[in-house]
Amino acid sequence: MPKIVDHDQYRKELLCKCFDLFAQKGYGSVTMRQIAQGMGVSTGTLYHYFSSKEALFEQLVEEISQQDVSAALAELEGKETLSEAMAALGRYLVKNEDYFIKWTFVWVDFCQHQDYKTMRHQSSVFKGANQRYQQAACKFLGVQDQVLASFVLSFINGLILEKLCGNETIDFVEQCALLGKMLTVYLQQNITSSVN
Repeated sequence: MPKIVDHDQYRKELLCKCFDLFAQKGYGSVTMRQIAQGMGVSTGTLYHYFSSKEALFEQLVEEISQQDVSAALAELEGKETLSEAMAALGRYLVKNEDYFIKWTFVWVDFCQHQDYKTMRHQSSVFKGANQRYQQAACKFLGVQDQVLASFVLSFINGLILEKLCGNETIDFVEQCALLGKMLTVYLQQNITSSVN
């Protein structure tokens, strides 16, 4: 009897393995042949699921952004105050520090090997992932302000990038607590201005 393969599940397993290869070797340094070898599959199998290394990376971004949002919101939900939420965010970043540093490395390496203007205008996958993160940030913060959500995401990305660059003075919990204080003042001022 032939083996029944769940192609979607198998594709997700390949993406998971691929993440580790990109994190070890970098996007620009690894070929599809090396990826296939590293995952223990034939090059033909890899091309059956992904038409190119860029297509593979785009699907990886899609998969990771969905997983990130689900995991983060599940862990961070139910906090009563912004202060509690930001403390939980700091702990979440500490708990997943290695993953976030690896993902930032992979993302930066990918961007170095792309034409910025082309990447920015062509890929709906990257735009979709960014929108997914912004919506999650709005939900987490309990606001509808996309600019504020974008600011918070940029702040977090900056912290992770600092860690990637070796800045050991960055304390996620401390930085998130400080951001929480700043956001509390900002949101209180916006409420006061909209009432007046």
